[in-house]
Amino acid sequence: MVAVIMAAGRSQRFGRGDKRLANLPDGRTVLAATLARTAEAVSRVRVVLREDDDPAALGLACDTPIMRARRADNGLGASLADAFAVLMHDPELLDCRVAAVVLADMPFVRPETVQALQRETSASRIVRPRHGERLGHPVCFGRDVWSELSTLDGDRGGRSIIHRHSSRYREVDVDDPGIHADIDTPADIVRS
Repeated sequence: MVAVIMAAGRSQRFGRGDKRLANLPDGRTVLAATLARTAEAVSRVRVVLREDDDPAALGLACDTPIMRARRADNGLGASLADAFAVLMHDPELLDCRVAAVVLADMPFVRPETVQALQRETSASRIVRPRHGERLGHPVCFGRDVWSELSTLDGDRGGRSIIHRHSSRYREVDVDDPGIHADIDTPADIVRS
């Protein structure tokens, strides 16, 4: 599995400043916390940034694998498409059967949750976590649908792929409220 951390959005609801650099109560930035938690569960990670982002200014180590979303301003779907177009041809990922799409503003997803999803995935499945009655993130996409993901546009994300392949779709119950906890506004950090 490869984890694809989607960090190319403009965060309009957050207000001034870059929410990826907002400090959590533990002192880490939102992006750093998401990356660290994800790397606890998955050894292969890619971070998706806008073309004009400086990885060092975002606190990323120089060896962090980066992918550029050249159409990031078109929305999450366009950024996903840019990322999956690269993933499909990444020579280090030729054996990879699953990609977990992780949202950079969700730093509270437990590593055990990602591992539970990984156990349920395959090249032909789409897997999403559920806590209580609510679905959350990350969503794992089997390699069989990567080419379709590479054609997305706009801000709809992978929802259309999930609907198109409902027979391949699985929900996994997890005991992790972090699958719903995203940072959209400064108040969300205070509540964390």
